[in-house]
Amino acid sequence: MSKKTTVKAGGKASAKKTLKSAAKTSVKTSKKVTTKKHDFGGLSEEILLRMHDLMVKSRVLEERLIKIYKAGEAYFWIGGPGEEAWGVPLGMLARKGQGLEHDWFHLHYRCTPTMVALGLNMIDSIRLMMNRATDPSTGGRNFSSHYCFPQWNVAPVTSPLEVQYPIACGTAHAQKRAGKKALSIVTGGDAGTAEGDFASCLVLASRKGQELPLLITVQNNGYGISTPYEGQHGETHIADRARAFNIRSRVINGNDPVETYLALQEEMEYIRKTGKPSFIEAMVTRLYGHSSADGANKKPQLFDPVLSFEKRLIDAGLLTEKAAKKIWEIYETEGVVAQEQARQEPVPTPESVWDHVYVNNENADWRKF
Repeated sequence: MSKKTTVKAGGKASAKKTLKSAAKTSVKTSKKVTTKKHDFGGLSEEILLRMHDLMVKSRVLEERLIKIYKAGEAYFWIGGPGEEAWGVPLGMLARKGQGLEHDWFHLHYRCTPTMVALGLNMIDSIRLMMNRATDPSTGGRNFSSHYCFPQWNVAPVTSPLEVQYPIACGTAHAQKRAGKKALSIVTGGDAGTAEGDFASCLVLASRKGQELPLLITVQNNGYGISTPYEGQHGETHIADRARAFNIRSRVINGNDPVETYLALQEEMEYIRKTGKPSFIEAMVTRLYGHSSADGANKKPQLFDPVLSFEKRLIDAGLLTEKAAKKIWEIYETEGVVAQEQARQEPVPTPESVWDHVYVNNENADWRKF
């Protein structure tokens, strides 16, 4: 999972090791392994601790959502525990706001870490999970992790696989015309890259003279529901497919928040400077399975990016075990309180099914005709 390949536009492999120091997370001493402060790629202590805090918050929130499902207070769960080291840096680095001068997000249903980094409150994710009318994303009418926040340029998360990829080309085109150096960000899973929508995105983003400011990403967790990745792809890396379109691309260890942060920072700067697309394939962990459909039970044998990063910070003297434990406790309490509050809030009314179907509900209710 730690292997990284960098591919430049035109398909030439580069031996450049831009994240060399970030990839080495520990050094051996005579009796124990310790982590040095310079093993974090030059990132400040403030960024590292903020990243850890958000990763813990996202993990606690996801585990709270699973508990809500298993308690019978929700119908279905799907989410992104195990993708915190990827999703949190993405949310931290983006230019958040509303309008074409800010970055646009076209995310898939494992995006809770990114949403948390953008400022998502636990209560609003829990309201969505429990199908409460107070849910700001869908009014309680969609699955868990199907967020929509216009004030942050977060387009609605869709259930159909990979339709977000060509949609992202639309906002990227509008941003290119606006000329504000903003970019569109699209995320998705490895299995969905078999869809034609994904291929259409590569075509639309890379037309010569009309390239789009688009960060195209794939989170490769090694599975498509229950089908292993290895038997479904002829290419070595999904990122290799971008080479045919002269799109700059790279493969990163998405389980390492430092490597992820530095890679995202570099690619975002490239897109803002050139107006051209970039492609990142992030190798990540599917820690709780595909969804509640396969039990949503933790796979303890798999790599846990949150606990690993926490240990690195503790070994480097940037965080104490006591402080780390306190962070987990604070967010666990917040999750419990949020669930109790959402439990008291109303569910959608039958007539609200017509809300938001068309602008101002015009022509939406067939009973009026």
